[in-house]
Amino acid sequence: MSRSHSPLRWVKRILLRVLLALAIFWGGGIALFSVAPVPFSMVMEERQLGAWLTGDFHYVAHSDWVSMDDIAPWMGLAVIAAEDQKFAEHWGFDVGAIEKALAHNERHESRIRGASTLSQQTAKNLFLWDGRSWLRKGLEAGLTLGIETVWSKKRILTVYLNIAEFGEGVFGVEAAAQRYFHKPASKLSMSEAALLAAVLPNPIRFKANAPSGYVRSRQAWILRQMRQLGGESFMQRNNLSQGG
Repeated sequence: MSRSHSPLRWVKRILLRVLLALAIFWGGGIALFSVAPVPFSMVMEERQLGAWLTGDFHYVAHSDWVSMDDIAPWMGLAVIAAEDQKFAEHWGFDVGAIEKALAHNERHESRIRGASTLSQQTAKNLFLWDGRSWLRKGLEAGLTLGIETVWSKKRILTVYLNIAEFGEGVFGVEAAAQRYFHKPASKLSMSEAALLAAVLPNPIRFKANAPSGYVRSRQAWILRQMRQLGGESFMQRNNLSQGG
């Protein structure tokens, strides 16, 4: 068999074409969603397909897109306080948090701690899949750099809030506000925003409509962090709130 027709050569060609197609798809998505509403995310698709494959045809993963002007400023502040307090400063990665997480994970192998920023979570939720693997983390890092380069911090926060999972089939802050508090996201109070942020580490296990003692204690901690950050003025200073 000639070298030009070897199986390995064909495999390499196919892989290169797949990678090129993915790069075009992801690059186009980053450019498009820098201005356009996001209709769905890959995590939403993963949840929907998973439900169908298990015979659950009542499950519907959906979100209702809203602009930052239609989201109470408390909500953005709550997720920053809970998930990524250096969001306004970093370029997609919190090196200090990563080092702390690595040190913690070496000591406590059974309790793995992550250090993903809101930018990384947005990249993963929008374009990739759930789970832990070096391949996914590598792709996530590249997509995070792309998002941070093209999007503003306000845009990243807006997309994050619209695709984050807040419960079974509940994606985005508007759907969460309507489901749990029977009001639009623009009317969320500081306490309600903190409660929604409190379930983000595991929105299937933690329930905003039936909060456990742990969720309530986490909500109280998030409220304290929101005040320490400076409240609504923090969002305004960093051009992250309505009209910013």
